Parts: sequence; C-alpha cells; structure tokens
Amino acid sequence: MFITFEGGEGAGKTTILHRLAQRLTDEGYQVIQTREPGGIPIAENIRNIILAKHNTMMDARTEALLYAAARRQHLIEKVQPALAEGKIVLCDRFIDSSLAYQGAARGLGVEEVFQINQFAIGEQMPDLTLFFDIKPEEGLKRINKNADREQNRLDLESLAFHEQVYEAYQQLLDKFPNRMKRIEANFDIIEVEEQAYRKIKEYL
Repeated sequence: MFITFEGGEGAGKTTILHRLAQRLTDEGYQVIQTREPGGIPIAENIRNIILAKHNTMMDARTEALLYAAARRQHLIEKVQPALAEGKIVLCDRFIDSSLAYQGAARGLGVEEVFQINQFAIGEQMPDLTLFFDIKPEEGLKRINKNADREQNRLDLESLAFHEQVYEAYQQLLDKFPNRMKRIEANFDIIEVEEQAYRKIKEYL
C-alpha cells in the first residue's frame, strides 16, 4: 500500500505522518515512513540543492527535473522494494507536489510536469493520497510561529505563489477523486490525525 501525504506549507502533514506511522505500527502493520525529495542519500543530496536558500537562480525546469530525478531514485531504491515486501509506505509528498508547485505555481504546465514525472515513475502512482487542506495564509502563519522549523527556498515565495499551489491542489482533487481524499487541516492535531486515520483504515 503506497500512501502519500500532500498539502501546502504548514498544513501539518509531516507531523501527522509520523504519528500515524507509529499508530499503524502499534496495530501490527509493517510501515515505512519516508519523504520527498529525500528518503535515501542520493535524493537527500538533491533535496539540499533544491531547497537551499542561496539557489535563487534555479530555473523552473531545472527544479522540476531535479524533483523528478530524486523521485526516481527514491522510488526504485526505497519505495518499490518496501511495497514488494508487502509493507505500507507512508510518503511525505510525491508526484502531486510537482504538479502543484512546478506545474501550476511555476507555470510549467501540469500536463508537461506530469509527463516528466511519468518518465521517472512509470506506472507507480500512489494507492491513496491524503490532501491536508488549509488556506495558504493560515499555513504560513503556522510556519512563522514555529521557531524550530528550518526555513527553505519555498518559504521565501510570495503568498500569491502559495495560493496558486493551493488552487492547483483543488483541481487535482477533482481530477483524481478516487485516489485523493481531503483532510480538513485547520483543526487541532488530534482531530486532523483522526480524520487521516479514518481515511487510511477505510482504505485498508
């Protein structure tokens, strides 16, 4: 079972993913938690390049290709072997992030970025995707309150950029209704966790 967690900045998906991984493990499921870009050394190195605040000159297509490259290596080295062993993989971001951030907000085109990523992932789409829905201004407020969170290049983008990301996710929810499920993320963490847990358990 390949389950991905999506959402804008400050949606809380990373925190919820860790909590659910522990909860499902306690119930006896074999669970692997991972993230994109990253999850393995090669992809983590690419992540450092993509998100470094000083890389302001990075071209949008370069960014999209780097994400796809990291995704490919992560998929074949970590995700697919775990799925072959019958494990549940919980992944913080996957292809939908590229469609929203690079395809829509960077203006490269959702279909164009999908094609780049199809070359990277082949037929390996998630079985279930949870979209943590919070308005961009609320998510960014959460980030600014969190002094421990490391700021990256995407945090420097304008509110308008993050609003485009948000709108793109709304369109993806319409495009993939069987795979993508909305989680109302503008609640306290316990309520958001329960929503996500119920969606996963329904699917399992």
